[in-house]
Amino acid sequence: MTRTSGRLKYAGLTAAIVCAGLLCRWPALGLPWPAAKYSGSMLWAAMIYAGLRTINPRATILGTLEAAIAIAICVELFRLYHQPELDAFRTTLVGQLLLGRIFSLWNVVAYTTGIAGIALADGRVRRIRERQRTGKPGVVAF
Repeated sequence: MTRTSGRLKYAGLTAAIVCAGLLCRWPALGLPWPAAKYSGSMLWAAMIYAGLRTINPRATILGTLEAAIAIAICVELFRLYHQPELDAFRTTLVGQLLLGRIFSLWNVVAYTTGIAGIALADGRVRRIRERQRTGKPGVVAF
């Protein structure tokens, strides 16, 4: 996979994850609150992973996983910081989607789950593509 084609594939994946995340949080869909809340959180974190892969599609899966988890945890910890203008932004829809409003360790669990899930899927897809490309069992560096 060339760097450009990899970037395009991961950019498309990122866009699809954003759409799925917005859809699962859409009230008209009627998902129960916990399902909407935590599936949205898992997809938000998966979006971070896919976005990092868009930036560097040849990075290792483990390195991308670690960076995505670090970013997600930092964003969650940032919720503990309060300042009037920032708190006002957090009450807007965009602020809620990007930064969230309330710190929760359950969000960290959801983020970790979402990132681990997409990293496992990414590794599986890379192994399948490697087998198809070479005709040999693929080994992917984590």
